[in-house]
Amino acid sequence: MSTEIRERYDVVLLVEQSLSSEDAHRVRSLHEELDAEVVYHVLLPMADAAAAVEASLGAMGGVDMMATPMTPSPDDIDALRDENQERAERELAATLTVLEAAGATIGSSQVVAGPAVDALIDTVKAQDGQEAIVLTRSHVVAEFFHVDWTSRARRKLGVPVLHLLEHENFDEQAGGPEGISGA
Repeated sequence: MSTEIRERYDVVLLVEQSLSSEDAHRVRSLHEELDAEVVYHVLLPMADAAAAVEASLGAMGGVDMMATPMTPSPDDIDALRDENQERAERELAATLTVLEAAGATIGSSQVVAGPAVDALIDTVKAQDGQEAIVLTRSHVVAEFFHVDWTSRARRKLGVPVLHLLEHENFDEQAGGPEGISGA
């Protein structure tokens, strides 16, 4: 009878949107050679309803508008918040499904209502995580100024933080053809 103690390697994933099957396989491929049990903890931020309303009002024309804009009621904002929560829960469930189908072991998962980087830091600390992976769409301006999630997490965490672009393979992320289409 073996008395082998199996190590555990905890990875915290911060995903901006639901992962595709290809994304899940790409993440799993990063840890295939590890002898330890790899456990993933998944965080998916929920869109802020009040910020979405404010942004949409700002896009309607600002000071050049002829009429006074309609201000949404607290009930409208609550309804939008509920819709955002439901969407985030569906995207998180879809992400967990594709990760598990790729052979991942899920340790925890959470829809994040507050600042995403703070939740990432808290989860890495709580799970004694050895690695963090941030999966987002490309955010060129934020990345250029190093205010994106990955850059902010790297400044605050003492573990490796990898940034992957969702829905792009490793070749596309390494400077090959840009975008989902590969064009």
